[in-house]
Amino acid sequence: MHSAVLLIEFGAIILALGLLGRVAGRFQFSPIPLYLLAGLAFGTGGVLPLGASEEFVAIGAEIGVILLLLMLGLEYTASDLVSNLKTQYPAGIVDCALNAVPGAAAALLMGWGPVAAVVLAGVTWISSSGVIAKVLGDLGRLGNRETPVILSILVLEDLAMAVYLPIITALLAGVGWAAGGLTLAIALGAAGLVLFVAVRYGRLISRFVSSDDPEKLLLVVLGLTILVAGIAQQLQVSAAVGAFLVGIALSGEAAEGAHTLLAPLRDLFAAVFFVFFGLHTDPASIPPVLLPALALAVVTACTKIATGYWAARRAGISVKGRWRAGGALVARGEFSIVIAGLAVSAGIEPSLGPLATAYVLILVVAGPLTARFVEPVAAFVSGLSRHRDDQGRTQERPPADRPEERAPAAEPLTSEVIDVD
Repeated sequence: MHSAVLLIEFGAIILALGLLGRVAGRFQFSPIPLYLLAGLAFGTGGVLPLGASEEFVAIGAEIGVILLLLMLGLEYTASDLVSNLKTQYPAGIVDCALNAVPGAAAALLMGWGPVAAVVLAGVTWISSSGVIAKVLGDLGRLGNRETPVILSILVLEDLAMAVYLPIITALLAGVGWAAGGLTLAIALGAAGLVLFVAVRYGRLISRFVSSDDPEKLLLVVLGLTILVAGIAQQLQVSAAVGAFLVGIALSGEAAEGAHTLLAPLRDLFAAVFFVFFGLHTDPASIPPVLLPALALAVVTACTKIATGYWAARRAGISVKGRWRAGGALVARGEFSIVIAGLAVSAGIEPSLGPLATAYVLILVVAGPLTARFVEPVAAFVSGLSRHRDDQGRTQERPPADRPEERAPAAEPLTSEVIDVD
């Protein structure tokens, strides 16, 4: 009987997610907010709380995080990452300073303590690579000059996750400075080792993994990823970081084939992950934090636009491209929820989960709209400003065809010349 109820509940969840995905596709926006709302509806305090399938959904959610980071790692080669680190690291520093500080400050102002401040800093810092990539594709901007700048910032954020997640894991576990430093050293050492191996021996690794049989390729890549993620978690390093490093190590045909095969699985389990996060958030806890979440969303939307504008200006992009780069970076999504989910599981601050949910819901909806309209809005405002300046200059300098408004200096100069003659 228990297995039958589990199948019914899980089947209903998957069916509902599929229908919600269709609705989002019909109106051309990200389905993430709908998945979060579905989790709120099925969770504690929701319309139809689930019981039997919650443990199964939790496992699916963990696999979803692993696949999200694996697929992200597959997007980049080790040489791309090294190149981005060398050329775009100032943009990464500005990005961290402008967008992490508001989250940390908000947590401290609300009296949540330093650990929650570090967590909320990550929530407000990291943009949603998935949402941004989809928006750029939908708007036909993948070939624009500002797009490499956007992708560079996203890559640097993803690399920062390899350092940030172990720090968060250690802080949430309450370990001491020695254990925390050891965890960070292991994470940095693992990341450096993987990058070195990927640069020097990436072709050999890809050749070992690659297979003409899609079934064998899928099993090897998925098994390797979950194995490395489990080892990373056993070493007190985030499983998501381990999956990300596996993705970086693969390249060429192996990466392309794995990306094609794993994309549907990624979408399935990522949707389950967002539902699982919503299951652990009581809808009644969101209204009290809605205003802080809205204020934080407005502030960090502006700081993300400033980040993209500055980075694009540094790269020599035109003014329109600078605004487009800034607007594209506004969306938050999967990474913010991943970071908040770690804190919720550790029971750090009860209001952190609802605040992160409301924050992501606001920006995952506003992000695509900002990407689409920030450049024309900026052009319109700039046009109004130029028009007012032109009007002001016109009023200060009257037309010269009216005799009483001509410059008086012309007549004395003419008279003086006549007198000389």
